[in-house]
Amino acid sequence: MVDEKKIWSLFNERSYEFQIMNEAQRAKIVLHYLNKIYPKIKVPLKSRNVFTLLISVLLSAQCTDVNVNNVTKNIYPKYYKPNHFLKLGRKRIEKLIKKIGIFRIKAKSIYNLSKIIMEKHGGKVPKTFEELEKLPGVGHKTASVVMSQGFGHAAFPIDTHIHRLAQRWGLTNGKNVTQTERDLKRLFPKKRWNKLHLQIIYYGREYCKARDCYGIACKICTSCYPKRKKPILTKKA
Repeated sequence: MVDEKKIWSLFNERSYEFQIMNEAQRAKIVLHYLNKIYPKIKVPLKSRNVFTLLISVLLSAQCTDVNVNNVTKNIYPKYYKPNHFLKLGRKRIEKLIKKIGIFRIKAKSIYNLSKIIMEKHGGKVPKTFEELEKLPGVGHKTASVVMSQGFGHAAFPIDTHIHRLAQRWGLTNGKNVTQTERDLKRLFPKKRWNKLHLQIIYYGREYCKARDCYGIACKICTSCYPKRKKPILTKKA
């Protein structure tokens, strides 16, 4: 005979292990749909080499990938090495990227990091998180993208899209991007990280938009939380 009280007791349990089991199930749902929708994925930012990838990621802060690509398509054919930007100087860099948000600050970072790469790294982009994050204008997220897309190192860059969706899908508590990165790395196989972070970004832009789905409309949200009725409020990054 089925002990209903025991079943409900287990169902309502709030132990750490029980939460992990639920997170793992939701993570499998996320992987299933993302691999089905995006079996192959393209890097959204166009670049010529690792250095131009670094520049594009830096430029993409508070700016769309489309805008960055539109600006850099006229830059990278001619300027694609650190010494090129050193010779240009800050003012000319500003003119080249003036259609990008906070272009003066970004131009300063581009000039200074080009100088450091030439003087301390022999003209080559450093291949470690520690060295990348010491460069002007390069935070952990930018370094993660370069390590992932530029060097093929397993990384899980967390932007505002991923931070928001991870909360909607019940994969993190949303305290901050550091916690989100830690939770997603724990839940998904390392070999999936590089592709997965791009899949999530594309899905968020297409299906689970910030001002559209609200955690109750898209396929992943409804599959992870079939009984959710009210819009979910997510914590900002």
